Amino acid sequence: MPKTVLVTGASSGLGAQYARRLAARGADVVLVGRDGAALDAVATEIRDRCRVQAEVLVADLTKPRQRAKVEARLTDPERPIEVLVNSAGFGLPLAFERNDIEDEARHLALHVEAPMRLMHAALGPMLSRGHGRVINVASVAAYTPRSTYGAVKRWVVEFSRWANAAYSPSGVTVTAVCPGFTHTNFHERMGLAPGREGVADWLWLDAEVVVEQSLRDAARGRAVSIPSLKWKLITAVARLLPASVAAAAGSRGR
Repeated sequence: MPKTVLVTGASSGLGAQYARRLAARGADVVLVGRDGAALDAVATEIRDRCRVQAEVLVADLTKPRQRAKVEARLTDPERPIEVLVNSAGFGLPLAFERNDIEDEARHLALHVEAPMRLMHAALGPMLSRGHGRVINVASVAAYTPRSTYGAVKRWVVEFSRWANAAYSPSGVTVTAVCPGFTHTNFHERMGLAPGREGVADWLWLDAEVVVEQSLRDAARGRAVSIPSLKWKLITAVARLLPASVAAAAGSRGR
């Protein structure tokens, strides 16, 4: 069982669920996010239910000085981090040409630069100890042309696949988690009320299922985890489709 895990995007959604599940297994947790009050609420819940330590680290990972606090925590030799979960993220409308380019730049920074930098910080101590684990939350959008969201998630998948091959012989595994549509507040933060996302009911997953299945895959050292059989089948088909057809399918839902 990991001694301490650090989870980004831990104030809600999959990040909070990863923190709860790992704490239930006995791990101390470091919760990272922008919303201090929400992080405190998750930390209090974890301390009361799991009787483990829950540390709160408020940081906007798109801002270098704030992100540096998280990098410093990952490299602290006195308080080693055994598992890093990169779960912070947000979505944008698919119409790239109408989006504010600064929003797109922040989107790129949070989904690509931040996990890259945090992985780089975590890898040194993990490799020196000969053990560690990194979980990068991607998406099945990585396998379907879907504006810049699909593009950044594809980067996460390919980088994780390479990193797992490169570092697992030294005891450090890296897993990209690719969930389909999952019941969290992700879409609400995009301004879409539950039921207004344009997604069929049968496509949805519960966050608990995504976290539990992906943690099993990560424990087995798998480079990519696609929770649920239905999404494994959907992504297998999506890889065979022409780009124009896949893009049209990916435009459904938000």
